Amino acid sequence: MSSRLSDYDYVLPEELIAQRPLPRREDSRMMVLHRQTQRIEHRLFAELRMFLRDGDLLVLNNARVIAARRFSDDGAIEFLFLEKLAPGRWRCLVKPGRKMRLGTICWVNGAAAQVTEVLPDGSRIIGFATDVPLESGGIVPLPPYMRRLADEEDLERYQTVFADVPGAVAVPTAGLHFTAEMLAVLPHTFVTLHVGAGTFQPVKTEIIADHQMHAERYSVSPAAAEEINTALRLVAVGTTTVRVLESAQRGAGKIVPQDGSTDVFIYPPQKIEHPDLLLTNFHLPRSTLLMLVSAFAGREFLLAAYEEAIRERYRFYSYGDCMLIL
Repeated sequence: MSSRLSDYDYVLPEELIAQRPLPRREDSRMMVLHRQTQRIEHRLFAELRMFLRDGDLLVLNNARVIAARRFSDDGAIEFLFLEKLAPGRWRCLVKPGRKMRLGTICWVNGAAAQVTEVLPDGSRIIGFATDVPLESGGIVPLPPYMRRLADEEDLERYQTVFADVPGAVAVPTAGLHFTAEMLAVLPHTFVTLHVGAGTFQPVKTEIIADHQMHAERYSVSPAAAEEINTALRLVAVGTTTVRVLESAQRGAGKIVPQDGSTDVFIYPPQKIEHPDLLLTNFHLPRSTLLMLVSAFAGREFLLAAYEEAIRERYRFYSYGDCMLIL
């Protein structure tokens, strides 16, 4: 049993962390993992169609990243807007927290912002004198491992070409490789899961079953549910899509149209009911995402593939290369 956090560790040379996207989305490399034969191939993402069959359906997450990072007018407080609770009322992460105790007021875009509640997880409920338009004035919140602020290039590239439903604070990275031209010839449908800040939170418990998974909002439309239930094979694009598929069918035997919130935590030896194939990027060591993919591919096979990816100098994480697990 791979029940300990240390079972999901690996050492990654820092220079393999992709800091910028490739000039063209579709030029990423694609490692192909054959689960039945334990074979690994080295391909290009542009060759994805070679591994698909008639009756396959790609399921993609169409969440749109919001410009959720911004600062107080004096630059002393950093906000990460996580969830809009009502007009002018948001759940936020703030730094430094010691300066934002209950009742504290600061100024954002000339309007007062007051801490009305401090939640057990350290986030704050902030009341703003005027509503906060996150489509402008904020900064796209890049992952911590990029160690830089987002710039003009990230406004376009840290977003999938099919991003449609605003609300995520991180991009569903497996979708970054697709172009509109590719999707035009591939059968596909969309679900929505708003990736939260918890996706970057490390697992701190040595026994992974003790970890409390963050909750994320998701949605499956009636049309998407019908397409998914009638497909011959499902190709999940990203771990967020897997979380939606698993959450939307548990106990029902099929995908049910719904809007909800999921804190499902998938790790070996759990079995994943959906999908049949998984396209995913490379994930951080000791992360819940690595554990989810291990449940799909097998931990030993997956970590062996990561070792080979490091030897072959694949690019890792959000702007990096991908793997297709058959």
